[in-house]
Amino acid sequence: MGDDMSLDAAEPRPEETRADAESGPTEEEASCANPLDNTDTETLTKNQKKNKKKKEKKAGGGGEGETTAPAEEADDGEEGEDDGEGAEDEGGEGAAKKKKKKKKKGGGLKQTDPPTIPISKFYPSGIYPEGEIQQYNDDNLWRTRSDEKRELERLDANLYNDVRQASEVHRQVRKYVQKIAQPGIRLFDMCEKLEQCTRNLIEERGLQAGVGFPTGCSLDYVAAHWTPNAGDQTVLTYDNVMKVDFGVQLNGRIIDCAWTVAHNPKYDQLLKAVKESTDMGIRTAGIDVRLCDVGEAIQEVMESYEVELDGKTFPVKCVRNLNGHSIAPYQIHAGKSVPIVKGGEQTKMEEGEFFAIETFGSTGKGYVREDLECSHYMKNYDVGHVPLRLPRAKQLLGVIDRNFGTLAFCKRYLDRIGETKYQMALKNLCDAGILQMYPPLCDVKGSYVAQYEHTILLKPTNKEVLSRGDDY
Repeated sequence: MGDDMSLDAAEPRPEETRADAESGPTEEEASCANPLDNTDTETLTKNQKKNKKKKEKKAGGGGEGETTAPAEEADDGEEGEDDGEGAEDEGGEGAAKKKKKKKKKGGGLKQTDPPTIPISKFYPSGIYPEGEIQQYNDDNLWRTRSDEKRELERLDANLYNDVRQASEVHRQVRKYVQKIAQPGIRLFDMCEKLEQCTRNLIEERGLQAGVGFPTGCSLDYVAAHWTPNAGDQTVLTYDNVMKVDFGVQLNGRIIDCAWTVAHNPKYDQLLKAVKESTDMGIRTAGIDVRLCDVGEAIQEVMESYEVELDGKTFPVKCVRNLNGHSIAPYQIHAGKSVPIVKGGEQTKMEEGEFFAIETFGSTGKGYVREDLECSHYMKNYDVGHVPLRLPRAKQLLGVIDRNFGTLAFCKRYLDRIGETKYQMALKNLCDAGILQMYPPLCDVKGSYVAQYEHTILLKPTNKEVLSRGDDY
């Protein structure tokens, strides 16, 4: 209605006509001009009424009539109405822009809870966000400005994009898990939800994309490699220290990342010591850096902390027989170990390598041993053909090759794909050296172990902390 009223007000232009008539023309010319003006005014009034009716019809018939009406009025009107209609067109365009903005804001894709929408839907361009970029130290600063090194990075753009996609999946999944990992949750249920979210977001495709390795949720004195088997009723409590360690793989490239959940604030110093030690290890790592130097830097930070538990003060110790490691396609432990204490290998890190920088801090002895029921298994990477006598062992090996290859798996995964009565065949494959068992690793009972871990990539010009997020 406001638009129609403005048109009626701007429509008659008799003042302009009279002004022209008074200034120049004779009475005879004026008498000739006036009837024409009246005729024009009548014609314009009729056109306006028609336009008004058209607009009212369209306003009643659908919401789109409001945005199309100014264009129709501009076509039907005379030149004398250009100013008024121009203002109306501007108003119509402004309204259309507002509508578009509202639609864009309301129609954006949002992740579900729990996450089910594949991560690729949020990045239709196929380009995924990079992790935290850190510059190399000292003698390697020249790499940042090297055109040759930049070109090498450009050639590996697809590889970088794959690991960034897997990293983004890890960030979104762990954001969800951090919400549900509350006292009272059954760890079996937590692991199942976590792994299903991972499969949904990475769009699981056999060995091409999926879970990188079984979810570790080791409690208290158990440092690593524990995941619940079928029927396990273990529940997270307020006083537990739980290490959540899970992986995502895409085209064989594995993102290995872990953090510690502790609801009781008395463990805060323990978690802080381990987190800062991991960050120090990441800052120290780089091309041509000796692995032993990384371990020494980590130990210095870790052992500067102590934690008070129930009136007793405990120094935070590095778990000296646990290490970080290099990562290769479909190979979680690729040969190089990154120590977390001084006195390790003199081997150097190299350009293009992936490393999992992980640290473990303990209030116990700082040394782990194998204990408890085994749940983790992995096929040896370099194993050749081994003759097997048991038909069931041969059949199970075929299942493992098709579903896991050389990626780690657990008994829950065998249950999930429908395997039953596999214990004897599994033992036979381990005895033959085809599979390797990875039992839980434990410090002394009554102690507490925390863990933090990130995957880094030593690019030609800088290092990228792929799994870095807002949380840690």
